[in-house]
Amino acid sequence: MRTQESIEQFGYRQELRRGVGLTDLVFYGLVFMVPIAPFAIFGLVYSRSGGMPVLAYLVGMVALLFTASSYAQMVRAFPLSGSVYNYAGRGIAPPVGFLTGWMVLLDYILVPSLLYLVASIAMHDIVPAVPVWAWLVGFVAVNMAINLRGIRMTVRLTRVMIVAELVVLALFLLVGIWALLQGKGRGFSLEPLFNAGTFSWPVVFAAVSVAVLSFLGFDGISMLVEESTGGSEQVGRAMRMALVLAGVLFVTQVWVAALLVPDPDGLLRSGSGTAFYDAAAVAGGEWLRHVTSAATALSWGLANTLVAQVAVSRLLYAMARDRQLPSFLARVSVRHSVPANAIVLVSALSVGLGVWMSVRRDGVDLLSSLINMGAMVAFIVLHVSVIVHYVVRGGSRAWWPHLVAPLAGMGILILVVINANVLAQVVGLAWLAAGVLMLISLYALGRRPALGGVPASRRPPAATEAS
Repeated sequence: MRTQESIEQFGYRQELRRGVGLTDLVFYGLVFMVPIAPFAIFGLVYSRSGGMPVLAYLVGMVALLFTASSYAQMVRAFPLSGSVYNYAGRGIAPPVGFLTGWMVLLDYILVPSLLYLVASIAMHDIVPAVPVWAWLVGFVAVNMAINLRGIRMTVRLTRVMIVAELVVLALFLLVGIWALLQGKGRGFSLEPLFNAGTFSWPVVFAAVSVAVLSFLGFDGISMLVEESTGGSEQVGRAMRMALVLAGVLFVTQVWVAALLVPDPDGLLRSGSGTAFYDAAAVAGGEWLRHVTSAATALSWGLANTLVAQVAVSRLLYAMARDRQLPSFLARVSVRHSVPANAIVLVSALSVGLGVWMSVRRDGVDLLSSLINMGAMVAFIVLHVSVIVHYVVRGGSRAWWPHLVAPLAGMGILILVVINANVLAQVVGLAWLAAGVLMLISLYALGRRPALGGVPASRRPPAATEAS
């Protein structure tokens, strides 16, 4: 198999089981992004964008399509688990790879905690008798058990979950559009796309820095390249398809919701977390409010966190087998062919961080800020990796995929970072500083970052057969 030979070429054995096809990858990416993700953050995006949430989501989708293009180029060159950690380390230099992996850990490790927390708060609102921490522990236990059974079970369950989410979304859109036709809300308007009275690029990019939270997860598809039946080409195609499908769904639902909010001016000031559910109530009454809020809780607490745990466990596995994290994280279950220790560790961290943040009033906002900053910085380095690997070192003359597209994507993301929340910028720099200290410690211990084992062509026959 071509992809297995590629892994052998980098000095690794094929330990993870190949059984994930194109449709599985697209479903995985969609579930990770959550087709109804804007339900939970619609009010904040509406407020930050000056009432133009559609424009914020469109700009975010374009920026990340450039990023998906760079992912496709790097996964073709290095078809290995580990995502941007591997791409920056091999495309630029191992220390850069370590720091990029460290930054994206801020995204991947905290994403499950945020998802569990949001879902648990929503379920507590529906069933107040059960405390937030109890819902959180329950969600984590269920997802850990499923992920330990293997990637095929995860993929099968995500298909069921995404169908349920799409049914709820279709219900909201049908009822919402019918309500607009009946004269409810503000009627059809282009204002959610462009409002001359509130438009400015700093406003738009500030909103994009929040809206991209809905898209985060498409990159998790690259984590499954060693489990993909079609290798790197299939993974690159799946990322683009998942991004476009999610973008269309996001734009459609926020456009309808923006036209139905009961108090647009008040929402601009408050950024209410219940804004989407308020719009649903205008469209169909309290029953639709409850349906959309319950769907948010279950999709964030089960579907999205299920695949989030898969992605972060593969990143920990990839860094550990390169001796940049403790080696026990690189151990793979013989029975189920999954990085079991990494999955258990992620579950434990999710419980600890989730319960801690549940007692903070700003827990959700703080986690969201940290996640977005880690991802944006890692994506910027990804674009640099494409240019260095293909143009600087390889002398490529394929200008669009190897230079123009990475520069365009990098430029948009830099603007997003510059206009992001100040707290996110400060904490992002602090996390980066901690990564630098960790890197210095590795050098001091004689464990300087190095990716992979000895290439297959340079290993003795016995070692090659063992792999």
